[in-house]
Amino acid sequence: MSGKPKLHYFNGRGRMESIRWLLAAAGVEFEECFLETKDDLKKLQKDGSLLFQQVPMVEIDGMKMVQTRAISNYIATKYNLYGKDLKERALIDMYVEGVIDLNELLITYAFQPADKKEQHFATIVDKATNRYFPVYEKVLKEHGQDFLVGNRFSRADVQLLETLLMAEECKPDILAKFPLLQSFKARISNIPTIKKFLQPGSQRKPPIQEKDVPKVMKIFY
Repeated sequence: MSGKPKLHYFNGRGRMESIRWLLAAAGVEFEECFLETKDDLKKLQKDGSLLFQQVPMVEIDGMKMVQTRAISNYIATKYNLYGKDLKERALIDMYVEGVIDLNELLITYAFQPADKKEQHFATIVDKATNRYFPVYEKVLKEHGQDFLVGNRFSRADVQLLETLLMAEECKPDILAKFPLLQSFKARISNIPTIKKFLQPGSQRKPPIQEKDVPKVMKIFY
């Protein structure tokens, strides 16, 4: 297990997408091994590749890493996206955890039953505009810097941008009341590694469509 990191997951966003974003932001090329059937998952489980019998799993530096946060922490530390000291890391962790909470709502939207979709959408919009986005808008206003922590590019910036773009896919005008987040989005999107990842043909995954949900469910359930 050497060379490029190898990502094991289905061919879609889910909990692997933030890992793809981090690797891309760090300028790291990676390979992907897509789970197409339940048997593909069972094979990884049977050969001992999955510590807790679940994916995402990333082969990197001789390890078979599982648990999304553990993988992300490792990548962020390895590629200098985790602040310069303990206090900066604590801030990054807090900002990322908030993003993860919102991200979870966004990635599970497509999997909601038809009768729950409207309420789920309303919850996304409410929490994004009343709980989470005001926090990041305030942070950017108070320190007046280009990045969220320490005026240097970190995983907090990467994962906030990912979530902002997903939220806009859900509701295109969701950032209307957040001018600093709009500027942040434009600024971070123009960082060369990020800009490359946002181009057509990259390994960034599109939003999951309803027609894809049954296939994904068959892999895991």
